[in-house]
Amino acid sequence: MHPREGWQPDGTRRRPALSRRQALQRGFAAAVLVGGGSTLLDACASYLVGPNNIPLPRPNRPVTWPVTGNAAIASNLKPETGATLQVYNWVAYINQACVNSFAKKYKCKVEVTTFNTMNEALAKLRSGLKFDVLMGATIDVLGDLIESKLVQPLNHSYIPNIEQAWPDFKDPYYDRGWRYTVPYTIYTTGIAWRKDKVPENPYTMRNPWREMLFQPKYKGKVAILDDYREGISLGLMMNDIYDLNTTSKAQIDLSRQTLQQLATAVDVQIDNNDYSEVPDGQTWIHHAWSGDMAAAPSYMPKGVPVDVVGYWFPRDGKGPIANDTNTVLRSASNPVLAHLFVNYLLDEPVAVENISWNGYMQPLTAITPELLVKEQILPPSLMSTAVLPTDFRRGVGELQLPVDADALWQQAWLVASNGL
Repeated sequence: MHPREGWQPDGTRRRPALSRRQALQRGFAAAVLVGGGSTLLDACASYLVGPNNIPLPRPNRPVTWPVTGNAAIASNLKPETGATLQVYNWVAYINQACVNSFAKKYKCKVEVTTFNTMNEALAKLRSGLKFDVLMGATIDVLGDLIESKLVQPLNHSYIPNIEQAWPDFKDPYYDRGWRYTVPYTIYTTGIAWRKDKVPENPYTMRNPWREMLFQPKYKGKVAILDDYREGISLGLMMNDIYDLNTTSKAQIDLSRQTLQQLATAVDVQIDNNDYSEVPDGQTWIHHAWSGDMAAAPSYMPKGVPVDVVGYWFPRDGKGPIANDTNTVLRSASNPVLAHLFVNYLLDEPVAVENISWNGYMQPLTAITPELLVKEQILPPSLMSTAVLPTDFRRGVGELQLPVDADALWQQAWLVASNGL
């Protein structure tokens, strides 16, 4: 799940309904569990491919995607005139002020159409809906987008602002040579807590994933994210397992059992309202996304200082990290403007304005925790929500899994979450 999944225009989240694809996967997972599943998992662990044998990128197995039969646009073309740029994006995931300033600069109109899940976006693109730009494409769907020829290769000459991004994104493991993607947002998953209610400090603990949450004295005040990848990853890390893409049924089962023990110990809640529940004190300890907690100042009750909210991500970077990408769609009627738009969002002043509303960090070299504090986007007490290049390099991505392994993850979460 993506942090913007289920997000509503009014600033609230709903728990998303189970998609047909997820239901089918979970049904398959149940059959695997009943049948044992060990042979199947051993087989899939020997190669990293997804549906239709699409390769699954890993830091130690980078992927260079083909461009055969899917050429980039020519260089030195003028922006389309009298155009309306069609942008497809998550709900509430770009500052309208940035959209307006782009439209003014390039003398065009921009229409933003939104989706609530990545599956919804893919289905509509496959059905023939046409847009120029797909924003927020997650790494786990890049193979599907490219194999289906839904996106077009980028002409780098239109995107000079890539030089403002961290060098990592000029040759990311999931898209060597940035043939199809430019970076958009980046975020971590950590632990948020109310310091005035919980005096324990995760920075002094050996394993905060376990020690911070397994505290019976805070029963009813502990919550974890409602997401099968984040949930099972949390259970793994509680057991000092940091392969967050494991295909081991034994490890997945251990995570499930640990989450069930957590439910018994602290009556754990399950939701994605970390951004509001910690600031207002409804929850004192919450498994959380960094971008959500960066928004904490907007949700503090009157008279309560924001510095009572803390956010922990391990200093050694050994925790979940993810980033989204922007792409130009093959259906683009305005491909030059589409390139200029993804380039525009990589410009530091534009990105700062975007972060000031969106809350989610963009990986540009000039955007540091200190800058965000100086611009009064982040309070000093929440500088830990800003993501550093070292976090990206050392963090652990929750990446696309082989189909059968993914089904086991989902089934484990279904069983665990039913008891939470």
